[in-house]
Amino acid sequence: MNLFRTKSVEQSIRDTEEPTHRLRRDLSAFDLLVFGVGVIIGTGIFVLTGQVARDKAGPAVALSFVIAAVVCGLAALCYAEFSSTVPVAGSAYTFSYATLGEFPAWVIGWDLILELALGAAVVAVGWSGYADSLLSDAHVHLPAAILHPPGEDGGVVNVPAILLVLVVTTLLVLGVKVSSRVNAVVVTIKLFVVLLVIGAGLFFVKGANYHPFIPPAESNTTVKGGAAPLMQVLFGITPVSYGWLGVLAAVAVVFFAYIGFDIVATAAEEARRPQRDLPIGLIGSLLVTAVLYAAVSLVVAGMQNYKDLSVGAPLADAFRAVGHPGFATVISFGAVAGLTTVVLILLLGQSRVFFAMSRDGLLPARLAVVHPRFGTPYRSTIIMGTLVAALAGFIPLAKLAELVNIGTLFAFLVVSIGVLVLRRTRPDLPRAFRTPLVPFVPILSVLACLFVMINLPVETWLRFFAWMALGTGVYFAYGQRHSRLVKADARARAETPRPVQS
Repeated sequence: MNLFRTKSVEQSIRDTEEPTHRLRRDLSAFDLLVFGVGVIIGTGIFVLTGQVARDKAGPAVALSFVIAAVVCGLAALCYAEFSSTVPVAGSAYTFSYATLGEFPAWVIGWDLILELALGAAVVAVGWSGYADSLLSDAHVHLPAAILHPPGEDGGVVNVPAILLVLVVTTLLVLGVKVSSRVNAVVVTIKLFVVLLVIGAGLFFVKGANYHPFIPPAESNTTVKGGAAPLMQVLFGITPVSYGWLGVLAAVAVVFFAYIGFDIVATAAEEARRPQRDLPIGLIGSLLVTAVLYAAVSLVVAGMQNYKDLSVGAPLADAFRAVGHPGFATVISFGAVAGLTTVVLILLLGQSRVFFAMSRDGLLPARLAVVHPRFGTPYRSTIIMGTLVAALAGFIPLAKLAELVNIGTLFAFLVVSIGVLVLRRTRPDLPRAFRTPLVPFVPILSVLACLFVMINLPVETWLRFFAWMALGTGVYFAYGQRHSRLVKADARARAETPRPVQS
């Protein structure tokens, strides 16, 4: 049993031409760029800014956003080389199959299933809260029973979250071009709101709120037990708020504001000119959002003293604090629009990973069938959409949200290693985009991902290991026996003539 059998790049590309598994190449570089911007600008810009400024970095939170963008940029350079060289659906799963082998690919695919499905469910729940706030401003009040899952604030089922996921799933089934057009419209609204925050907020900035820009460091001993970062447990390091250490500690939080740009790579098989378009979508979306994040955080920290910023809705509450509640309503509308596109694109990425794994036989092959009219993997899309709707509607997700973060970082780490492996094993492959300064950039990416990962709580690591153990059982019970590579090897052995014995 060869757990590290690799699927050649050439075979991966040939599989995309099978009639029943062929996806339509409808996405341009602009579509991919908008997808990236659409999924990145969400909870991070509407929530994390206030939390991190108040608790960790002070007004220097803008520096934390810039440093986090650099960390993500290292991984983006590795993704750009891989996705343009192997333009196949599945992102890190497909890349791992071509470099590290079948079992590592299964592990990363199983990881992505967790990351994207859980991430979409968590964002859908957040969308439900913003939608309820907007309706309340319009004097429409929904009962608590249909706003929360069982066991939370008198809830029975989160109906708005379920409806959002089902509508988004329908759009994805109807075609990736339809989805990209809807996404473009909503992202336009979201960008308008973000630019409004920056432009209008500049009139209320007070220079005194920037002093000191990096507040004096303070030790923070309140986090203990399973909620403590792994780094604290391993090295006995007490977490620090403010100062340069606080700015660096904040990177571990705001890093997650950028999670999502890798979704662009999952749509590689639907790009018109993947060798050119994918690097533009990956790196361009990261650059655009990094500038916007830094600008918004500077403006908000200048409008209010960092210790007074709210955690739940810092942008909206900053405008309320300066006497302009009308802006707060507009910002809440932008948050609803923003989170809608995040759910759409996370589900897009999830269905493509599921599709790629099914096409390889590691999951039931019948789930990889493409719709004859819409050209989408409709079966995997419907299954995952239904699962995410159930998670969003019935499961309390607050304790599980950080699994999204560790799953993403693990994928970044594997892709960075994969670039080094493929450079050594297949130097002959044509590469439209080449990661610069190899091996230094991939190695720096691995180290940066590890640094952020060890800043996650111990309990998150334990849940992650439990999910991976479950996935290993599924692989040996089903995936390994149904793998197309395993079956192809068996056919080749059966067809090989045996030597005639004298």
